Amino acid sequence: MADQNPTGSAWHDPASPATQDEQNQAAVLVTLLHEHPAQLALDELILLLHADIDCANPEDAARRAVKELVGAGLIRYVDEMVVPTRAALRFARLPLA
Repeated sequence: MADQNPTGSAWHDPASPATQDEQNQAAVLVTLLHEHPAQLALDELILLLHADIDCANPEDAARRAVKELVGAGLIRYVDEMVVPTRAALRFARLPLA
C-alpha cells in the first residue's frame, strides 16, 4: 500500500512544544507522587529532570510544568518546596480500569 513505509525504518516525529510541556508536567507529577511523603525542593526536581536527555532546558521545563500544575490544582509550591495536593494523591490511589 502507498501509506506503508517501504524501508521499514522508524520515522521519528518530534513532539510539539505543547506535547513536550504535557510530558514534562506528567514527569513532574509522577515524580512528586512517587517521592511522597518526602518533599522536593524545586532545585531537586530540576536536577531529576536533567536525567532526561531529550529535555533541552530542564530548569525552564520544570518551572513551566510547576506553574501549570499549580494552576490546575495538582501540586503546591510553597517556600521553594513542591508537593502534590490531596486531590492528586487521592487520584493516584484510585484503581484505573
